[in-house]
Amino acid sequence: MNITIKIGKQSFRSPVTVASGTWAYEKKFQCLRSLKQLGAIVPKTVTLKAQEGNPPQRIVETPAGMVNAIGIENPGVDVFIKNKLPELKTLGVPVIVSVSAQSEEDFIALAKKLDKAGIAAIELNLSCPNLKHKILVAQDPFLTKKIIKSVKKATSLPVIAKLSPNVTDITVVAKAAEDAGADGLAMINTLSAMVIDVQTRKPILGNVTGGLSGPAIRPVAVNMVYRTAQVVKIPIIAMGGIMTANDALEFLIAGASMVAVGTANFIDLNTPQEVLAGIKEYMKKNKIENIKALIGSVQG
Repeated sequence: MNITIKIGKQSFRSPVTVASGTWAYEKKFQCLRSLKQLGAIVPKTVTLKAQEGNPPQRIVETPAGMVNAIGIENPGVDVFIKNKLPELKTLGVPVIVSVSAQSEEDFIALAKKLDKAGIAAIELNLSCPNLKHKILVAQDPFLTKKIIKSVKKATSLPVIAKLSPNVTDITVVAKAAEDAGADGLAMINTLSAMVIDVQTRKPILGNVTGGLSGPAIRPVAVNMVYRTAQVVKIPIIAMGGIMTANDALEFLIAGASMVAVGTANFIDLNTPQEVLAGIKEYMKKNKIENIKALIGSVQG
């Protein structure tokens, strides 16, 4: 069966990847079963300069999910390229690098630094809810379009725009991203959330608010992917509470071309491979020879 996916000029051997922020750099991941079967890996978002992230507590478990406020802690793009990326490239899996910035100029600088770094694509994290911005880029179609256009001029790599669910209509921003030249969309990022300790009457997270992920948000994510797939022609990498192959199949049938496993990686590091195996089994059982026949095949 053919399960290859193409985003821009880059081909991926399978439709399963991992969500940014849920995948580490250590060599232990080389031991994971069938790692090379994955379409790509997406390490934690990097910024132009090093960031310390938010104060603790950074993670709290919730029913059917978790709320995190890590704050994009990372060593900065230069250290990432020098010390982290070489090891990731030995895994034999295409690397999509997620980047975030405080300004258009910083996004451009990041794209230029990564352009010849031997990666598969750049993911623009326009939607992290854990930074103290007045507005997320992905909440403004004009800003989204402007930054993507600038980044596209700065790199020859495929550019993927990661969108926020914290908007009135995600399809408006998705269409703006497509019009700006984005090669693909990643959706959805976490939903803004808050948890309060009723004994102290204080927020549990040091950042007060954070981002909700896990199975609790999956129906919301499936709906947004379905609606977006009706208005754009570029590939969608879907994420939001994927724990099993059936969860991933929902997204593919709704119109996504690839899926990213996120929160489930904190429970079982082999979940992405198990999801991929389940997709293959479903295609075999239903006599689907090409994954393109599955993508967007929702009935009614």
